[in-house]
Amino acid sequence: MQCDIYCERERIENLIRQTIWSAGAEGIVVGVSGGIDSAVALALSCGAVGKERVSAFFLPGETTPPGDEEDVHLLCTRFGLRPSTIPITGIIQAYRSTEGFVEDPQATGNLMARTRMVLLYYHANMKNYLVMGTSNRTEYLIGYCTKWGDNAADIQPLLHLYKNQVCLLADILSIPESIQRKKPSAGLWRDQTDEEEIGMSYTELDSALSALEENDWKAETDLEERVLSMVRKSAHKRIAPPNLAGLYPRSP
Repeated sequence: MQCDIYCERERIENLIRQTIWSAGAEGIVVGVSGGIDSAVALALSCGAVGKERVSAFFLPGETTPPGDEEDVHLLCTRFGLRPSTIPITGIIQAYRSTEGFVEDPQATGNLMARTRMVLLYYHANMKNYLVMGTSNRTEYLIGYCTKWGDNAADIQPLLHLYKNQVCLLADILSIPESIQRKKPSAGLWRDQTDEEEIGMSYTELDSALSALEENDWKAETDLEERVLSMVRKSAHKRIAPPNLAGLYPRSP
């Protein structure tokens, strides 16, 4: 995908504005993690509707890396915002006390992502705001997200951009260097990094996905075959649940 990054900024901000106004919403809620995707989403939101209509929430858990809070405050200060910090550790502990709870890093990580989604939507409902999505195309296509967790949003303005293109946007949006340099991590368990969990670098992923899309999803290398397998296995995250009413039920 060829991408004039300055034009993309304008296109995305126009999309955000149109979505907010057409929904009759008053503004945007953004969950900021200290990572590059949510940082870019926050910056674009401020550019689209103004910082007065943007609420930033930092929702740390027990596995959140220690430097993330500092990066969140640095980011929000740069855009004239004061983030609301709501730790989710107590909520997760309450789940642990329920009958049948079994500790599992993957399942607990997904539970944390869904807990954050619930909190973001609660605060959005209270203010008549929309929830901003922060998923990029790379992660969306391979299913690197929690179903009904971090992929749940009212608008997904980065969904057409590969990870490397989000990084280009971060540069022109003056995202703090500490955020741009850090290794991407969902923070779902201690010392977790995206690339280690996925099993390849984002550079490799973006290259393979771009080639697959251009070649009508026909793999020509072993790497592309691996990535294509990820895309196929995660298809359920990108489509409506199986039903007998077609893709979407009829409405009056």
